[in-house]
Amino acid sequence: MSVRELVVLGTASQVPTRHRNHNGYVLLWDGEGILFDPGEGSQRQMLRAGVAAHDLTRICVTHFHGDHSLGLAGVIQRINLDRVPHPVTAHFPASGGHFFERLRYATAYRETVSLVERPVREPGVLVAGPPFALSAVRLSHPVDTYGYRLVEPGGRRMLPERLAAHGITGPDVGRLQRDGALRGVTLDEVSVPRRGQRFAFVMDTRLCDGVYELADGCDLLVIESTFLDEDVALAKEYGHLTAGQAGRAAAEAGVRHLVLTHFSQRYDDPAAFAAQARAAGYAGELTVARDLARVPVPRRRTAPGVADGPGEQR
Repeated sequence: MSVRELVVLGTASQVPTRHRNHNGYVLLWDGEGILFDPGEGSQRQMLRAGVAAHDLTRICVTHFHGDHSLGLAGVIQRINLDRVPHPVTAHFPASGGHFFERLRYATAYRETVSLVERPVREPGVLVAGPPFALSAVRLSHPVDTYGYRLVEPGGRRMLPERLAAHGITGPDVGRLQRDGALRGVTLDEVSVPRRGQRFAFVMDTRLCDGVYELADGCDLLVIESTFLDEDVALAKEYGHLTAGQAGRAAAEAGVRHLVLTHFSQRYDDPAAFAAQARAAGYAGELTVARDLARVPVPRRRTAPGVADGPGEQR
């Protein structure tokens, strides 16, 4: 069975606390492992979470503030120490290329792995796929910042009972999928559309068009909520979101599962973030992130009038 889940390495903004490590998130997506914003201590948090260097295929950095990037040095060296057998691609704002270079070569070590640098120079598609398209969208923060959005291509879900009714079995199913019709039976008669799943990662930003573009129709949205609503002026000044702003954006964008994270050390009660996101109108599934938590990508919605079939996982 395929695995699609978010592994939370850390949830603190600016500085780690006794209970929260610096930022760090790994999206496991079938055979891919995308590390987002590895802050200080991410290598150790990966160990605690059961994520190996071999699991990583891609690194995405939103911007070069320390809580989102200081862990790069350790993670990159661990990838090389463990001799990861496949290339690892790194995306980051091109304007911060000198920071990436410094972190990549912060100390002496032996390079054994192909680390491919693919800096983001402008918003748009970074990876066209398959198995997914990965895009970067500009956000509003005091330094150059991008959010990332992953979209799986749409497809068709075959309906076993309709295939059986038409006597289509075995290799003929593949022929029908490939050709669109078989012995007078069309693909539409024995299948339903299956929308590809969508994931977005939104860090350090004021509320802006980019937030909505990233969040649109997401099955799983990971979004910063550094401040509570009573500190909205601070949020705007320093280029961040409040819990209410994040919840309202998720509600308007039709997000299915909202993950709030990147919390200021000034707050002690995580439940307050959830309460404000709910008060802003978000009614979907909601997680206030904690270190080492695992959050599965929601199962696909079933088409109206069609029951879940056996083995329908994603």
